[in-house]
Amino acid sequence: MGRDEQNIVDLRSVSKSYRAAEQSVQVLSDVTLRVNAGEFVAIVGPSGNGKSTLLNMVTGIDRPTSGEVFVSGAAIHDMGENELAFWRGRHLGIVFQFFQLLPALNLLQNVILPMDFTGALPVRERRDRALHLMELVGIADQAKRLPSAVSGGQQQRAAIARALANDPPLIVADEPTGNLDARTSDDVFRLFENLVGQGKTLIVVTHDGELACNVPRRIEIRDGVITQDGSCRE
Repeated sequence: MGRDEQNIVDLRSVSKSYRAAEQSVQVLSDVTLRVNAGEFVAIVGPSGNGKSTLLNMVTGIDRPTSGEVFVSGAAIHDMGENELAFWRGRHLGIVFQFFQLLPALNLLQNVILPMDFTGALPVRERRDRALHLMELVGIADQAKRLPSAVSGGQQQRAAIARALANDPPLIVADEPTGNLDARTSDDVFRLFENLVGQGKTLIVVTHDGELACNVPRRIEIRDGVITQDGSCRE
């Protein structure tokens, strides 16, 4: 079966279960999902219904119990851990709810880190690219400050710049506005819209109903299955 080249994400009949207290707990059930290049997608649904697990399938942070996961043409369900880590660094940007910045490094060093890991750019070009990205997200003036010395919104902007470091085609974000106030959440959302306008593909897990309704494609997941796929206006 050939893969449609427009599909940057292609999940085929993906199921995921865990063992808990001698029982099998089904988290995802036969989920098929395709996301085209350049789409902006929000994944919504009640807590504990499989949203983050679905995102973890896309990133390779977790593996399906059954089914196949293709991202940017790669069969990530078949990759070993080392291969997957290197592939992720080159092809995927991840934005976490709790930022996940290294506390001993300043913001600039945090943004440079993915470039150091993959060697995607010559060493002499990495600082300039990191500063350019920090300017893009509005925090170039905070480059030499530690994460603990800036606001949550500035930390999230740094995390977005870090996710863009290696120019990946796909950005995924798990509750990226969950620890931000309403105004800062709006700013982050506008950043995401700008990235989609520049050709990136974005998949965002969110509890923010207003944000999700402003995203062109909204996918609702309940009890491990996709129950709705469309926009709030349909």
